[in-house]
Amino acid sequence: MLLGKVVGTVVANRKEEVLEGMTFLLVKAADSEGNPDGPTVVAVDAVGAGVGEVVLYCSGSSARQTVITKDRPVDATIMAIVDLVEVEGENRYRKDA
Repeated sequence: MLLGKVVGTVVANRKEEVLEGMTFLLVKAADSEGNPDGPTVVAVDAVGAGVGEVVLYCSGSSARQTVITKDRPVDATIMAIVDLVEVEGENRYRKDA
């Protein structure tokens, strides 16, 4: 799993039939404080995330292991919205802070 921040949305009105009904979001890899600091990927949203949220996402074959992405041609999936990141007893990121 990777830590990322949702930085935008992707709308595709014409797509492969197996992708119908899926939401696509732009996710930028993030550090432990939720600050974007890496590459950007287009990810299928499996949990109802929104722009500005810190998320956990996976890529590669793991992206096809959720209920909504099983056997579908996706390479990145958001599978959790992060509430808290703690490193060595110190809160680095808190959703409501």
